[in-house]
Amino acid sequence: MPLDTPLAVTDRLFFAELDQGAARRVVEEALAGAEDGELFLEYRESEALSLDDGRIRAASFDATRGFGLRAVLGEAAGYAHAGEISEAALRRAAETVKAVRQGRSGTLDVGPRPTNARLYEGDNPLSRLDFAAKTRLLAEMDAYARGRDPRVRQVMASLTGEWQAVQILRPDGTRVADLRPLVRLNVSVVVERNGRRETGSHGMGGRFAYGRIVEETAWKAAVEEALRQALVNLESVPAPAGEMEVVLGPGWPGILLHEAIGHGLEGDFNRKKTSAFAGLVGQRIAAPGVTVVDDGTLPDRRGSITVDDEGTPSGRTVLIEDGILRGFIQDRQNARLMGVVPTGNGRRQSYAHIPMPRMTNTVMLNGGQAPEEIIRSVRRGLYAVNFGGGQVDITSGKFVFSAAEAYLIEDGKVGAPVKGATLIGNGPDALTRVSMVGNDMALDPGIGTCGKNGQGVPVGVGQPTIKLAGLTVGGTAV
Repeated sequence: MPLDTPLAVTDRLFFAELDQGAARRVVEEALAGAEDGELFLEYRESEALSLDDGRIRAASFDATRGFGLRAVLGEAAGYAHAGEISEAALRRAAETVKAVRQGRSGTLDVGPRPTNARLYEGDNPLSRLDFAAKTRLLAEMDAYARGRDPRVRQVMASLTGEWQAVQILRPDGTRVADLRPLVRLNVSVVVERNGRRETGSHGMGGRFAYGRIVEETAWKAAVEEALRQALVNLESVPAPAGEMEVVLGPGWPGILLHEAIGHGLEGDFNRKKTSAFAGLVGQRIAAPGVTVVDDGTLPDRRGSITVDDEGTPSGRTVLIEDGILRGFIQDRQNARLMGVVPTGNGRRQSYAHIPMPRMTNTVMLNGGQAPEEIIRSVRRGLYAVNFGGGQVDITSGKFVFSAAEAYLIEDGKVGAPVKGATLIGNGPDALTRVSMVGNDMALDPGIGTCGKNGQGVPVGVGQPTIKLAGLTVGGTAV
C-alpha cells in the first residue's frame, strides 16, 4: 500500500501509541449487541489570521486529536469521546457506550461500501505557505483596496485553513480514512461619502491548498468584488415593503434554499415528523421545473466529502425532481429506522460530536429560461443577488432573510439598489411560488458553514436565477 494513502497517513497518526489490534477488540466488545456504531479518530490542524486597518489583529494555530466511540441500538445511541488516543481512554469510553443496550440486543448492520474516490488532494495546506507570506498577502489586499478608490475607509481581511485527518473503525474490522483540506479567504471593505458609510464583502475557498486563493488574480478579484458591493450600497435607497415578485440571482442566494428547504429534507426531522415535509415523499411540494439535489461528490468544493463521518461514501441525492419530493438526506441510524439506504450525509463537527444527517452541497438545477428573460417578465419586484443572515423554523418552514445586495425591478428593467430588504415566507410555500428557473446555475464561492444542534460543518449551495411570485418583502421605505 503506498505510504501516502489516507489509511496509511492516519495509521501513523493514530496507531503510534494505540495498538490497532487492541483498538479493534475494544470496539468489537463495546458494540456487541448493538445495531451500529464506530470508532471515529480525528486529528485536526487549524489556523486563522485577520487584518483590520493595516494591522494583524489576530493570529492563531491549533492542533487537536481525539476519538468518539458510538453504539447505536434502535433510536438510542451511546456516545463517549476523549481528547487523548490511548487504550485506557478507549476502554473507559467502551464502558460508557455499553449502557445503551440496557439488556437488549440487536444484529449489527452491514457496513458502508468501500470507495476509491478521491474528491480532493489530501495534502496539508497549512504547510504550503509560511506565516510571513500570509501576513504580506493580507497587507497587500489592504493596500490594493485603498488604492482602487479614495472613498475606502476600512479594510478587513482574513485567511483561514485547516487539515482534518479521520479514520473510522467498525467492529467488523473495516477501516475507512479521509484527509480533508479546507481554506478560505475573506475581505470586507468600508467606503464613505458625505458622512455615509457602507460595507461590501466577498469570500472564496474550498478543499484545496492555499495556492488557488492567494494567487494575485484571485485575491484582487475578491477585493474588487467587495469594493463593488460597497459602492453599490453607497447608492442604495430604502427598500420598499409589501408582497411582490422576487428574483433571486445565481450562486450564493441558494443559501435561502439551503436554510428554508434543505434542513426540512434531513432524515432525522422527517423520521420524527417535525419537518413540514414529513410524509410527503412522492407528492408535489414544488412548482414544475424545480429539481433539487444534495451532491457531496463535487471535486474540491467546500461541502464535499469523499466519505462521511460514518464511513459511507458521499453521493448525489435527488431530493426534489420536477417538483416531486423523492427522498431525504440520511445518516445510517435514521436511514435504518426509516427503511431506506444511507446517502452519505452522516456528518459531525469533530470527534466530540455525534453524527447526524447534514447537507453537503445543496443545489437547484438549471431550468430553461435565460436570466434576462426572467428579469423582463417582472413588472415590479425585487432582484436579490446576495444574502446576509437569516433565520428559519424547521417545523413550520418559516424564514426571514436579509438581502446584502438587492435592486428594484420596474417594467422589466433592473433599477436602483435598495438597502434593508428582507424576504419573509416559508419554505414549502416558496417552492410552489417558483414560476421561472434560469439556465445559469452557479455554485457559491466556497464560504458556507451550516449550524445544527450546536454543530457547524462546511457546506456549499448553488442555484440558477429563479423567479418567485408573491413573496413578502420587508423594507425600510416610509
